[in-house]
Amino acid sequence: MAIKNILFDLDGTLINSLPLIEKTFRRVFAEMQIPWNNGEVLKTIGLPLKQICEQFAGEKKDDCFALYQLYQREEHALLTRIYPGTLEALGELQNRGYTLGLVTSKRRVLVDEELIFTGLSDFFTISVTVNDTVNPKPEPDPVWRALELLKSRPEEAIYIGDSWYDLLSGQRAGVMTAGVTWGMAKREELIEYVPDLLFDTWDQILEYF
Repeated sequence: MAIKNILFDLDGTLINSLPLIEKTFRRVFAEMQIPWNNGEVLKTIGLPLKQICEQFAGEKKDDCFALYQLYQREEHALLTRIYPGTLEALGELQNRGYTLGLVTSKRRVLVDEELIFTGLSDFFTISVTVNDTVNPKPEPDPVWRALELLKSRPEEAIYIGDSWYDLLSGQRAGVMTAGVTWGMAKREELIEYVPDLLFDTWDQILEYF
């Protein structure tokens, strides 16, 4: 069955938020005296913030969560940038008749703000955030929720993301998966999770679809 619906991850796929994420975690870890350990926390990008804070801050997870939100807000708009070519590619996919959806582990309030100030809000029919399912990525629930909202069968959809959390979530949900190499994970890391497709540029995505 032909693909009708294209689901995208947000951070590291559509927007380059790594500078913001790294700076925010560095500030939080320094204030809470959590060892930086060569940025080990950055490998968890794609998981919900509460889960990351529990892993690295333990009993002080609530303090970690609150501080991160505070510091992130301070420089959110300044350090968040959309990847070049993203808006043009999404517009072209829409013109070709595809329905676009967003599946992210980010909180709803931030997602809604980012979609507006980056100009992405015009392209997505639905969005699923960490607030919309009990079990986050890499479990299949967020992708299942997106399929439900789109009234789509798994074989009619593909999920495109930049991390192994995205790939596993899509695979477990029964949809095609594609990795992009311009985000958080390296190409060889994505290959280990055997995505159906691997893209290095937006032009390659447009060539495929």
